[in-house]
Amino acid sequence: MVKNKKVNIKHALIFLFATLLYALCQMLFSAILMKEDLGDKFLIQLLSHYIVIFTMCIADYILLLFLNKYIPYSKNVLFRIIADFVGVIVICLIVLGMFNYLIYDILLISKDGLPSFLVKFAFGMTNNIPILLAFELIHYFQSEQKAIADSEKAKREALLFEHETLRAQINPHFLFNSLNVLSSLIYMNPDNANKFTKALSKTYRYVLSLNRRPMVSVEEDLDALESYIFLMEMRFENSFTFTVNKTCASEKKMIIPLTLQLLIENVFKHNVATEEMPLDIKVAIENEYITVENNIQPSNDVDKGGIGLKYLTKQYKMYAKDVVVEHTPQLFIVKIPYIQQ
Repeated sequence: MVKNKKVNIKHALIFLFATLLYALCQMLFSAILMKEDLGDKFLIQLLSHYIVIFTMCIADYILLLFLNKYIPYSKNVLFRIIADFVGVIVICLIVLGMFNYLIYDILLISKDGLPSFLVKFAFGMTNNIPILLAFELIHYFQSEQKAIADSEKAKREALLFEHETLRAQINPHFLFNSLNVLSSLIYMNPDNANKFTKALSKTYRYVLSLNRRPMVSVEEDLDALESYIFLMEMRFENSFTFTVNKTCASEKKMIIPLTLQLLIENVFKHNVATEEMPLDIKVAIENEYITVENNIQPSNDVDKGGIGLKYLTKQYKMYAKDVVVEHTPQLFIVKIPYIQQ
C-alpha cells in the first residue's frame, strides 16, 4: 500500500510538471504568434494557459478510456483514428465554450483586442492533438509491456505444467524399477535393502519437494544425485563408473531442478551397461557449464523419443540459455549453462 502511494505521488508530480511545462511552451508560442508583451501579465497568462491545458488533459484521458472500452484499435484502426479526431474537436469546442462563457458572461471582459473564436479553436486544436497523441502512445507502450508480461507468465505456467507432467512420467517408471531391485535385496542382502529404501525415500522426497520451484542450486541437485547414484549402483552393480570433478566453486549457482538426474537417466536409457562393457559417466562442475559426459554403447531396443533432454532444452531456452550437445563417435557430452551465476 505504501509503495503504491509513493508510485501514485510520483506519477502525479510528473503529470503536474509536464502539464506546467507544456502550458509554458504554449503560452510563449501564443505570445510570439500574437505579438503580445507578457510583462506583468506573465503569471496570469501562465495560470490561464495551465487551466486550459489541465482541463484538456483530463478530458483527453476520459476520452481515451471511453474509446479503449468501446472502439479499441483491435476492432477497427481507421474508425478509432476518426473517433480520436472527432473527440478532440468536441473537447476543444466544449472547453472553449466554457471559457468564453466564463470570460465574457461571468467576468464581463470585453472582446475588443481578443482573438476570434476560430483563432482560439485552431490554437486549441494545436494544443489538444499532441496531448491525446501522448496519451495514446503511453497507452500503447503500457499495453505492449502488459502483453509481454502476460506472455512470459503464460510461458512460465506452461513450463511448470511440463515440469509436473515430467514428474508424473518419471515417478511410475522409476518406482517400478526400484521396487524390483528392492524386492531382490530384501532376500539377498537385508542391510543393503535398508540402505536402498532410505536412498529411495530421499530421492522421492527431493522430487516431491520441487513443486513450483523453477530453480535449485547445484549443491541441492548434487546432493539429491548421490542418493540416485546409490540406487543405480544397487541396480547395475559394477556396470558403470561415476565421478564428479569440481573445478571451481559453483555450488550456489542455479539450474533447472532434476537436471543431473535426468541426464544420468538419459545415459542409462540409451546405452548398454554390463561388467564387460561398463559405462563411464563423468560430471564436471565448471565455471560456465555443468558438463555430463559418457562413453557411447548404444542400446538397440531403446525408445529414441525420450522427453528428458528435450525438456531440459526447452526449460533453459526460456531463460535465454542454450544446452550444448556434442556427439562424437566415442563420447556423448551435454553442457548445461547456469541460470543464475
